[in-house]
Amino acid sequence: MSVLSATTQKQVEEDLIEQGLLTDDQLDELHEKSEKEGTPILGMLVSDGLITDEDLTRTTAKVAKVPYVNLSDARIDSDVLALLPQEIAERYMAVPLGEMQHRLVVAMLDADNVQAADFLANKIGRPLKVYAASEAGIKRVLKQYGERLDTRMVGDLKATADAVAGQEEADKKTNAAQANVQSIVQDSPISKALSTIMEYAAKNRASDIHIEPLEKSLRIRARIDGVLREIMKLPKSTEAPLVSRIKILSNLKIDEHRIPQDGGFAIMVDNHAIDLRIAISPVVWGEQVVIRLLDKSGTSLNLADMGYHGRALRTIKEALKQPNGMILTSGPTGSGKSTSLYALLNEIKSDSINIVTLEDPVEYKMQGINQIQVNAEVGLTFANGLRSILRQDPNVVMVGEIRDKETAQLAVQAALTGHLVFSTLHTNSAAGILPRLLDMGIEPFLIASTVHTVIGQRLVRRTSEQKEQYQSDKAEAAAVQATLGNLLAKSDADRIKVDQDLGYNNLPLGGQNAYTLFKGIDTPETPGGYKGRMGLYEVFEISESIQDLILKRSTSAEIQKQARAEGMVTMREDGYLKALTGQTTLKEVNRVAAGDTA
Repeated sequence: MSVLSATTQKQVEEDLIEQGLLTDDQLDELHEKSEKEGTPILGMLVSDGLITDEDLTRTTAKVAKVPYVNLSDARIDSDVLALLPQEIAERYMAVPLGEMQHRLVVAMLDADNVQAADFLANKIGRPLKVYAASEAGIKRVLKQYGERLDTRMVGDLKATADAVAGQEEADKKTNAAQANVQSIVQDSPISKALSTIMEYAAKNRASDIHIEPLEKSLRIRARIDGVLREIMKLPKSTEAPLVSRIKILSNLKIDEHRIPQDGGFAIMVDNHAIDLRIAISPVVWGEQVVIRLLDKSGTSLNLADMGYHGRALRTIKEALKQPNGMILTSGPTGSGKSTSLYALLNEIKSDSINIVTLEDPVEYKMQGINQIQVNAEVGLTFANGLRSILRQDPNVVMVGEIRDKETAQLAVQAALTGHLVFSTLHTNSAAGILPRLLDMGIEPFLIASTVHTVIGQRLVRRTSEQKEQYQSDKAEAAAVQATLGNLLAKSDADRIKVDQDLGYNNLPLGGQNAYTLFKGIDTPETPGGYKGRMGLYEVFEISESIQDLILKRSTSAEIQKQARAEGMVTMREDGYLKALTGQTTLKEVNRVAAGDTA
């Protein structure tokens, strides 16, 4: 807001007192302090924490008779942001909110300054409808300019791609196409476009970017909270320079289009580094690029925060007390297996034990742990690395993935010789881990004597913080009863005991005709009512009964049945418990764990 007159300032102070945000005594103290320090009193109200910036802006706008808007949770559509150029928005601290009666609606920091508003209207050449907003709110919207993909970029890209195509045609006569493609893509909007796409993906918590060539276009998709969404479509002519730019950054061969290539590089977004894994494969219409974003800055490695509760959490904590043996986690690609392993390491790391890991890639860099990056090109495979690790006197060994018979045998030998071994396998359930090791040629008696805990997991989307309750329909109630009939309490007397056993608060009683469920509010920032992800888990220890089944080479179904009889909560059951407590939805659990037996 602009500098206030003494009269207006007094009105603001009186209004704050009237709202109960400030007392007369506090105001008197501030006046004394303001005179001593020569600091404006309204600024001190915020800096001393007596009121918020939003409180001050709203009250000042009310006194100045200017409409006020709170932008602290606002998510402005990219088409609306395009109505006011970013440069002008930043210079005048004004952001667009939409259009109304042929006027551009803007929120301004200096909204009661008529001259500033008129100057801005003349600058952009259209009349304005002005609202007042706080500095923090405006800055939050300004930040969203960097999170959008400017549609005008498509035109720039097409022009650049056409230039590259023309240059390549001309270069065929001089055999210098590769050098020219490299120089053009480095100095063109292609470079800016790639940076924008990656920055957009990073700021929207995407785990992957897919650049996919179609017959007549190039599709850009991002996987956000586990679901792929198309974010951009480019002309077919942009494919060659864009893929070439990625190859240059990843130190890959630009002129190789026949075989897959893997590489990587890092980018900086909001002052923290994000590692990128690049996989390029030839497909029917060109070359597909998948970029994996490894941004672990906001990831909690606390087991409870990740979604481990009740029986599963107790089983894992007991397993971590063992001095040797194997703890194995399973699930499809992108199900959070590596994060679980890091959380386990985080639970036990201390100055008294030596922890060595072998990973491909090293996704989290952890203090106090010796981490080794697999490099097959120089012969550092999981198997060779594991042999080396065992000569380093480790107490705990973490192998990123057991991919083959040799690695499996070495991991088992490490567990037999007094090491605690953590690793992952690709199976559909926790019970499937044991037959998978049999398939790899590990003797049943070795599996039975080394593996002591197995984990199966999936990731589901979390419901957003803003959510609403609703009563389940008959189909949903029947699904809850069929899935959780044996777990939920039968009476109020058992409810507390069941809650403590399962690790969830305020679970309903079983056998109800309807259950209270939750769904998030669908907003641009929380599409579908979801934001972030959490795990569904099933965990069991290898009991004597399960050891007997392993020795008999039993199927995963038989092992699963015995584990459930001994109290294992399945992933589907865990998901339904999370849905009943408002952490996710039944629809989401069914999407992710549909094939699991209930």
